[in-house]
Amino acid sequence: MKLSKKLTAMAMVAVMALGVTACGGSEPAADDAAKTYIIATDTTFAPFEFQNEAGEFVGIDLDLLAAIAEDQGFEYELQALGFNAAVQALEAGQADGVIAGMSITDARKEKFDFSEAYFDSGVVMGIAADNEEIKGYEDLAGKKVAVKIGTEGQAFAESIKDQYGFETVTFDDSSAMYMDVTVGNSAACFEDYPVLGYGITQGIGLKMVTDKEQGSSYGFAVGKGINTELLDMFNTGLANLKESGKYQEILDTYIQG
Repeated sequence: MKLSKKLTAMAMVAVMALGVTACGGSEPAADDAAKTYIIATDTTFAPFEFQNEAGEFVGIDLDLLAAIAEDQGFEYELQALGFNAAVQALEAGQADGVIAGMSITDARKEKFDFSEAYFDSGVVMGIAADNEEIKGYEDLAGKKVAVKIGTEGQAFAESIKDQYGFETVTFDDSSAMYMDVTVGNSAACFEDYPVLGYGITQGIGLKMVTDKEQGSSYGFAVGKGINTELLDMFNTGLANLKESGKYQEILDTYIQG
């Protein structure tokens, strides 16, 4: 199954359009054809889902979904709606599943059933690619560290800055934060592992020098007690991809340290 075919057909469909489609996708044909599932996703959360230069939706989530569907032999139609709209569509029964870098939380478990975690996020420290002096947090003493406002990276940096003796400098976006490190104003930055890892693949001039601190885990979601067969196929397919090495191959396409 080619992912581009699904995306071309269904990407950027408004939520209202979902209302005219019965939950569960296409009706089975007379020959009892397999069900086609409606899967909702985000539109801009690189490296999990985003548009490339050709306007195609790509990313870890979408590559995993395509590979799992191929492994398990099910069909799906992708709805690229934005995160909030995707979750609302699932809650309203207008989509069969959501894959959108969705953190598994206790509050969400009350409304949805989740797959096994397919990605464990967390915070890492990035430094200039040519910096050979900084190896860990203890090397930040007396230095400035760049963080992005409102992120897990900022919260983690603030929690350890007194212990390691560094000062934090805040930025509104990742690109400005990265630039402050590459030009030498800040010694390091703290960022979500997948976001920084993807940035490194795009040549931002940084490298990771710490292990990932524990963060949230992402899961594939379905309605509570609904589409259990889809959830089972996702879990089975995910396990198969990990065993075959395909899972790591997909991650390596988008994230590098």
